[in-house]
Amino acid sequence: MGENASFWESLIYAHPTCTSWKQEAEGSIYHLASIFFVVGFMGGSGFFGLLYVFSLLGLGFLCSSVWAWLDVCAADIFSWNFVLFAICFVQFVYVTYQVRSVAFDREFQELYSALFQPLGISLTVYRKIVLCCDAEVVTLEKEHCYAMQGKTPIDKLSLLVSGRIRVTVDGEFLHYIFPLQFLDSPEWDSLRPTEEGIFQVTLTAETDCRYVAWRRKKLYLLFAKHRFISRLFSILIGSDIAEKLYALNDRVHVGRGFRYDIRLPNFYHVALPEPPPVPPPPPPPRSHRLQRGSPRRPPAAPASCGSFLAP
Repeated sequence: MGENASFWESLIYAHPTCTSWKQEAEGSIYHLASIFFVVGFMGGSGFFGLLYVFSLLGLGFLCSSVWAWLDVCAADIFSWNFVLFAICFVQFVYVTYQVRSVAFDREFQELYSALFQPLGISLTVYRKIVLCCDAEVVTLEKEHCYAMQGKTPIDKLSLLVSGRIRVTVDGEFLHYIFPLQFLDSPEWDSLRPTEEGIFQVTLTAETDCRYVAWRRKKLYLLFAKHRFISRLFSILIGSDIAEKLYALNDRVHVGRGFRYDIRLPNFYHVALPEPPPVPPPPPPPRSHRLQRGSPRRPPAAPASCGSFLAP
């Protein structure tokens, strides 16, 4: 215990105390370095935040090196500051290379700015999502079908970038799909990874459309490797289905008896308009009433609503 106390005492009290302080201030280079340090430590996160921090810290260490070489004339102070400047410079070059390597085409950059960046998704994560779709944007010409009812298999997930898609079932209009909405989110959400299905609606391009498509198996492999991306798509798909539910709700006319249910890959149900109520027949005259013992006819079966079930 005494040895530890003597060590700390020698560390603290062995050096002579400052009896007189310098009256003149250090040179402008020293103060400039301090300003760079203060401003540099105010940087944020992300790639551009790192570029901001390493650039200003590097300038601060460079100024400190110049100050140590010219004013203090201390080789050790100069060496440490120069080494730290070199480390910041290498980090700046490395982050710059990473930012350059995750550059995207115009449509993918606009998609990131509109959909993924507001959610706080970094460029590195978004790059994995783009590579999963092979960085390709597919074109769908006007009046061409993306999916046909009862024929097209559900083997991908697509996001509309531009244009407008019309959704119909048995020729009846359901709703539109607009940019930044998934084309087949209800079908995707209703199937398990090992299940297969076919579309029970028809998706037709009303204008020239552009969309991004992720293959089903490839996207599930990405989800297995990165749970964060899986949760991200789960949120996006759930929000998209909710928007489609609201769009379908606008097509419900309770007063007229029409009802369009949510798109399901297995079945759908459309209830026909109920027929108007039939007024009861007037009672027969007294002379035509049945006598006792006459046979009675069975009552007619009441009319019922028709229903159709998709094959």
